[in-house]
Amino acid sequence: MSAANPLFDLTGRVAVVTGGNKGIGLGFARGLAAAGADIAIWARNEADNERAAEELRAFGTRVIALPCDIADDETIVSACGRTVEELGRIDACFANAGFGDVYDPLKVSRERFRVVLDVNLDGTFVTLREVAKHMVERGGGGKLVTISSITERFGAANMPGYAASKAALGGIVRSMAIQLARHDIQVNNLQPGWIETDSTGPMMANEKLSDTVVHRTPARRWGTTADFEGIAVYLASNASNFHTGDTLCIDGGYSIF
Repeated sequence: MSAANPLFDLTGRVAVVTGGNKGIGLGFARGLAAAGADIAIWARNEADNERAAEELRAFGTRVIALPCDIADDETIVSACGRTVEELGRIDACFANAGFGDVYDPLKVSRERFRVVLDVNLDGTFVTLREVAKHMVERGGGGKLVTISSITERFGAANMPGYAASKAALGGIVRSMAIQLARHDIQVNNLQPGWIETDSTGPMMANEKLSDTVVHRTPARRWGTTADFEGIAVYLASNASNFHTGDTLCIDGGYSIF
């Protein structure tokens, strides 16, 4: 089902969502598919990929799910090529894949510190690079979106690698937004707050922490993956054609309270 407002109608467009088989990534994919976009999920877990693809096909658009490890450049290049081959083009890319690692920053090795950056920072950049090359070559513009975190603003105890990787995305986004504007490619960054996902389940189960999050958030709740459906459509649509180089915070007001 495409969007009622033609400004947000994504019929005929193709959107890539890395890490799109669950969590916020699947939220993006749901919103995009509901607005008429064909979807390519790039993620490692093939069973989760197929479950997500089956759900998304109910919207009536084409959906493919490709195994892809964002820490491996070759799989990114392969996924990009296969997406173009099977769906014809890529109009939007949500570089969502990433993870966090918890450790004592006074004891961590350089090797372990780099693991998170290899995925969240380097892998995100390579994803943008490959999709942007395709967009420039085919012409006609496009949309690139990275997924940061409010840890970019507030930090994260015992997670300096995660916070550093997310903070660096803003610099990449602003730089690529300038470089790619002449090709009518918009590049933006999303900054989620406290969101209910599988990965945050243990935090939500911590009653004291969960109560603190809710009390601090003016919306008085945790975010859900559904809260990312609409912003995905906006950033993938013509409605955002003059919006680039920005970071949009989706946190229920947490950052301003």
